[in-house]
Amino acid sequence: MIVSMKKNATPRDIAEVCDRIRSFGYRIHAGAGDERSIVGAVGVGGDLSACIDALTAMPQVERALPISAPYKFVSREFRQTRTVVKIPSPAGTIEIGGDSPVVMAGPCSVEGEAQIMETARRVANSGARILRGGAFKPRTSPYEFQGLAEEGLAILANAREKTGLAIVTEVMTDSDVALVEQYTDLFQVGSRNMQNFALLKALGRSSRPVLLKRGLSSTIKEWLMAAEYVVAHGNPNVIFCERGIRTFETATRNTCDLAAVAVLNELTHLPVIVDPSHATGKRSLVPAVARAAIAIGADGLIVEAHPHPDKAWSDGAQSLNLDEFDAMMRMLEPYNELWCEARLEPAYA
Repeated sequence: MIVSMKKNATPRDIAEVCDRIRSFGYRIHAGAGDERSIVGAVGVGGDLSACIDALTAMPQVERALPISAPYKFVSREFRQTRTVVKIPSPAGTIEIGGDSPVVMAGPCSVEGEAQIMETARRVANSGARILRGGAFKPRTSPYEFQGLAEEGLAILANAREKTGLAIVTEVMTDSDVALVEQYTDLFQVGSRNMQNFALLKALGRSSRPVLLKRGLSSTIKEWLMAAEYVVAHGNPNVIFCERGIRTFETATRNTCDLAAVAVLNELTHLPVIVDPSHATGKRSLVPAVARAAIAIGADGLIVEAHPHPDKAWSDGAQSLNLDEFDAMMRMLEPYNELWCEARLEPAYA
């Protein structure tokens, strides 16, 4: 249920409404709207119709409405205007879902100081705002490189201080959240962990934004429900990332579901970005899919870039070299106009 307060509602008015909601057995999720405060109620409580009637009768309440979607707080029913996720960086606040698309770039794995610093400087010069790099790597084979762990996190943090880029890196378990939080500006939840509910709950208790990648075989509804776990546990700053899903097709590593960007822009107020590297698995296809992602309205990209992809410790085949990344960034500039058109707010009854 959503309760929209009147414009002149005071904190005391909101507290009275919250107490009334709790008296019916529901839990509270309060937030500030663009012009008025909004209170969300979730859980299994008493008579919903009676609760709505009681709230509507309160003088400080403008209206109270049920939410039909199972994903309550990430739905457009809860908030019709877009959420802008703000990420701090030494160079200033980065806005995902703001006035222009944001590019994140870097290698699949942190391999060492020199590799990360060269990449960070070059992608920053090309226009990237966020440096990606994996310190913890979930690999299909237990014998493959698993990441440098905290040493890799420290290398990323050093690159941030020297280049002004923000950092996004993957967290794999709920027990690692506190450690990774010390180093990163944006948590990444990989596709294998999209439904790691203990991890999602722990990230919900964090103040860091969360980049939530789509599961290998997950539906859009399941993806939205995973985001709901994070938001319902207290963290409203979630960014969806389409990275391709598993289908019968073998010509690409995964099947990039670009339609999911348009669908999510209708169903949720949260930002959506695209990972063309994992979606295709082939560096030659990355620029084309990146163009299509921006044109359809994605709020940004996360791209794998490496100084020497042929020597990369992981995912070299899908990584652009730094010259290729720079060329892609210059090629994307004309697509900003298409991006603005694609992100026009959907019409609502």
